[in-house]
Formats: sequence, C-alpha cells, structure tokens
Amino acid sequence: MADIKREIERKYEADENAGLSDLPDLTRVPGVSAVIDKGVAELDAVYYDTADQRLAAASLTLRRRTGGDDAGWHLKLPVSDGVRDEIRAPLSDTVPRALAGLVRSRVRDAELVPVVRLLSARDVRHLVDGSGGLLAEVSLDRVRAERLSGGDGTAEWTEIEVELADDGDPAFLDKVEKKLRKAGVSRSTSASKLVRALDETGRKARKEPVVAAPPVTAGDHVLAYVRAQRDAIVELDPAVRRDVFDAVHSMRVATRRLRSTFRSYGNVLDRGVTDPLRDELKWLAGELGVDRDQEVLTERLTAALTGLPRPLLAGPVRGRLRTWAHARRSGSRRRLVAVLDGGRYLNLLVSLDALLATPPLRRAAADTTGKAVSKAVRKDFDKLSALVGQAVDLPPGEGRDLAIHEARKKTKRTRYAAELATPVLGGPAKSLVGDMKSLQGLLGEHQDSVMARLTLRDLAAQAHAAAESAFTYGVLYGREERLAASVETALPEAWETIRNGTNV
Repeated sequence: MADIKREIERKYEADENAGLSDLPDLTRVPGVSAVIDKGVAELDAVYYDTADQRLAAASLTLRRRTGGDDAGWHLKLPVSDGVRDEIRAPLSDTVPRALAGLVRSRVRDAELVPVVRLLSARDVRHLVDGSGGLLAEVSLDRVRAERLSGGDGTAEWTEIEVELADDGDPAFLDKVEKKLRKAGVSRSTSASKLVRALDETGRKARKEPVVAAPPVTAGDHVLAYVRAQRDAIVELDPAVRRDVFDAVHSMRVATRRLRSTFRSYGNVLDRGVTDPLRDELKWLAGELGVDRDQEVLTERLTAALTGLPRPLLAGPVRGRLRTWAHARRSGSRRRLVAVLDGGRYLNLLVSLDALLATPPLRRAAADTTGKAVSKAVRKDFDKLSALVGQAVDLPPGEGRDLAIHEARKKTKRTRYAAELATPVLGGPAKSLVGDMKSLQGLLGEHQDSVMARLTLRDLAAQAHAAAESAFTYGVLYGREERLAASVETALPEAWETIRNGTNV
C-alpha cells in the first residue's frame, strides 16, 4: 500500500571536504532552539527510468532505496519549485504496481530499467524549537553516482539538503537560507541528485528537452494549443489515479478542449485525421464523467435541502436522497484506473503524439495574418448566435430546454476557440473568452436545473410508491423551475450585450 508525503526542500552546493560542523551556528536561525545530531546513514538508491529517460524529461524520479528510516520505493512528482509529492511503497524486487500505474502515461509500453545508482553517506541534523518539535532536517550528503544504463560513467560530489518538517511553514526555509548564504553557501544548480548524476555520468545519453519555437502561423498556434491539452492529460494522469481534488474534472476539460479544437479548426487540421481522435476523446470524457455529473447533482440537491425551513421538510427526504445517490454510484474509481491502464487510452495518447509529430496541416495552416484563426472563431460564434436565437424564440418547455443545452455546448466550443486565438487576435479574443465563460455559467445553471427537476420527479415517484410524502420534492421542483425561468428571462438581454460587444 503506497503512502504520500509532501516534500519541501532546498539543495545547496558544498565543498567536498566540508562537514556540517563547518556550517554557521543554525541555533541562531529565528525559532531554532537546538541542533540535534542524528548520526550518519548509509543510503543505497537505484533510480529507474525508460531507456530514453521519459521520467527524467518530465522531472519525475522513481527509485528503490535501502538504508535510512524510509527504505522502500519512492516516486517523486513535481508540484512546484522545491516542492514534490513523494509516494512510497514497501521494498520489493520489482517496481510496485501502484507506482508503475502512476507513471504509465509517460512510460506507455516501454520498460523501466535501472539507470543510475546513488550511494550516499548522509550526515543528519535536526533543527528543533523550544518544545523539541522538528522544524527542519539538515543533511550533508557525500554522493557517489554510478551509471547503470546509457553509459558507464561515475561521479562524486557533496551537497547540503534542508527539508522542511511535515506541515511546517515554508518561510522557515528562507530563514535558514539567509544564514547559509551569509556563510557563503549557494543554491545547487541541479534540481535533484538524479539530474546531477545523469549530467555528470553521461550527458550525451540524456534526452534533452526540445524548446519549441514561438508560434507564427495558424498551424503553429493550433498545434501549440493541442500540445498543451495533450500535456495536461498526461500530467493529470497520476493525480486522477490518486483521486486528487478536481483532477478528473481538469482532465475532462482538456479532452473537451481538444475535441473542440479539432472541430473548430478543421480549416487548419485535416478532419479526416482528427475526427477519429475526437471520437476517442469523447469516449475518454465519458469515462471521466462517470459519477462526476451525479456528484454535482447530489451536491446541488443536498444544498437545496439544507436551505429549506424545517416546516417544508416532510418525510425521510435526506435519507432517500442519500440512498438514490449511493445506488447510482458505479464505483468508478476502480473502473477509471482500469481505463487509464487500458490499451485504448494508451493508444489515444500515442495517436496524439503522432499527430503532433506529423501534423495533418491544411492550406490555411500557413496563414500568418490571423485571418484563418479569426475565421474559425467567427464561424463558431455565428453558429452559437443561431442556436441562442432559436432557444429564445421557442416557447418554454422541453424544446427550449434542449435548445439551451445545445447553445451551452456551442458556448464552450466558442470559448475554447477564442482561447486558442487570444495570442493571435489579442484583446478581442480575450474579451470573447470572458463573455463565453459568463454565458456558459448562465446556461449551465439552466441545464443543472433541468437535470435537478428530472431527478426530483423520480424521487417524488419513489416516495409516493413507498407511501411517503412527496411534498418537499414538489417544493424543490418549484424552486428549480423558477430558477430556470429567471435564466430564460435574462438570456435575451445577456446575449444582446455579448453580440453587440464582440468584434472578433
């Protein structure tokens, strides 16, 4: 079973003959009452990666380490500068399944092999406060690196690490650094031991990142946007598997952006190639959406119940809502992980890589004037205008509900098209993005009300069949109906304002 630790640390250069005793008196750091010698630990770590170092290229590290008080497998995922999530699993002879899954979007079908071995003699000191509580761990590591694949070089160096205690204030590291800098100690130029080991034991074997040229043509801009969404899916994969807050929603949005881009910019990318990808992205979005819409609806109805005065609560309404929500949950966490481990998803990632490597560009992709991009945005906006007009003209009822829902979907597509266009068209496109977000919120509130009313009608029928009062469901239904009506009333004026202010 893997566990997670948020690691916040800084690394510093150290002279090879230096020791912790050569550092300044760290008891003079504000808040530090004592520096406790914890002795020297002998660490032996083997780092794993693909032959072409896909994990290193993404700033991920996977190692098997013995020695010290945290022996086992460690996967480190970057969060921000100097901050990583370390996911641990017990020692085993092979890469634990849980950790292998978290890097699968990077590794795909490639084999994970030992690439570097690091032998470290770690001299540790604990900085503690007046009550003996740990503030940070300071260690001096004498490291020997041995290349295991992609070269046979070795390297040795000494470095200092300062790691913040769990739940500590990151500002404390600034205080320690201030004291170290006064003593002439400088930050390390390497982000991690692995990066330094790869650099110093065989730079030629390391896959250097490719720096993309600034977008110039319409094709450049479209491909840059597609690449950003592909990268978002890959980067969010571990977070989705770990059930990190909002990760599923964010990955789902990335799939929507890709689908919309392939449709909106069919004048730039050949739809004969992108349409099959759109189908696969729709499938993935559907898998990501299992239970998500259900959760949103449950939260909406629960909040509505919470806001009702007690006299309007008749019967076991809360209990029935909980039963309904539980019965409709599909246990999607396990299913979703299986989807991410499956060949269909991995093939989709491979197909996106192939499209970016050999893009199916059409003639308009060479445009450098912004006309091709502007034309695509205007086309989506005109289609949206027609859908909103249709919705406004229809009488209240199921037909109008469906028309508003279609307008909402087109609003999203227009928003994403304008997002892509912003670097090309500037202020007008940026303004349109804001307008579309506002309209999307308005229309989304209407659609949520439609779905809530359908659910309330079903719950009322269940309550009636069980000889329970359906009064409360009727109250909530009426409130949702009034809310939808207020959206429908506000829509014509809101749309007129947007239409008159758009100049893309």
